[in-house]
Amino acid sequence: MTLRSPWGRATLAACLTAVTGLSSTPAQASAPQVKTQAPGYYRYMLGDFEITVLSDGTVPQEVEKLLHAPPAKVQSLLSAAYLTSPVETSINAYLINTGTALYLVDTGAGELFGPAGGHLVTALRAAGYQPEQIDAVLLTHIHGDHSGGLMMAGKPVFPNAVVYAHQREAAYWLDAANVAKAAESHKPYFQEARAALSPYVAAGKLKTFEGNAELLPGIWTQEAPGHTPGHTFYVARSQGQKLVFWGDIMHVAAVQFADPSVTIQYDVDSKAAAAQRAKAYADAAKQGYTVAGDHVSFPGLGRLKAQGKGYAWVPVNYAIPR
Repeated sequence: MTLRSPWGRATLAACLTAVTGLSSTPAQASAPQVKTQAPGYYRYMLGDFEITVLSDGTVPQEVEKLLHAPPAKVQSLLSAAYLTSPVETSINAYLINTGTALYLVDTGAGELFGPAGGHLVTALRAAGYQPEQIDAVLLTHIHGDHSGGLMMAGKPVFPNAVVYAHQREAAYWLDAANVAKAAESHKPYFQEARAALSPYVAAGKLKTFEGNAELLPGIWTQEAPGHTPGHTFYVARSQGQKLVFWGDIMHVAAVQFADPSVTIQYDVDSKAAAAQRAKAYADAAKQGYTVAGDHVSFPGLGRLKAQGKGYAWVPVNYAIPR
């Protein structure tokens, strides 16, 4: 059965306009779509430490061409996460305010990815800080999407900061003799590393370390070589709470949490990288501490729990710091 108005369409439309103030004329868009995000920052309290996640942007990745796994398997795991390739991959960095010092873990890509990256400084300022306030930059490794943000427009972005990197990491990327021995796809990374770090080296502001030890008050180093020769986790501890900054222990969450054995072309040593990932996942799931992933969807903070032969990612619960 069809319901009909006893008044007729014209009369009904006039009544509706009079009562609601709404015209029956189709609405027109009054402005173009903006298609931007707000400056990306997110606060998280770790004991007495304030952690601010900073988004440098997202970059599309054709992951089925990068991961060492059958494309059909990659497609299946992406589909299970409601994703398709190319996958927009987050570039995250992390600011640690201990109350007495500001430490920045990784710097984003700077100008290396064009408009896809280079948003870290905007996010930093929106979060209430200035680049000149950073006391130390802690590099998990020296790939361009982690160290490229050290330089912008030919100038050091963090002029008052000391830059820390593992001794093996600095030695590998800053030694020109290693270029010839590197895989062809990795060779541009050496030039990017020198461009990012040279001004800090010249100013005596690059400091290296080895081993697992307290590097700065409340911040420990944890060696995790494989992805690169000196790839390092940083561990922040405050009031009995622990946060591990993972750097590039993984790149594609939908695939590498479900199957940690899957490696990626970006690894300098894929076998060692897979072993470090297996160890890191198992420890995080067993201990239940929070981890920070540079390429996990922003803000990249969460915990792991074992699930079948892999792991499930549990993002941190959203909260307003108090």
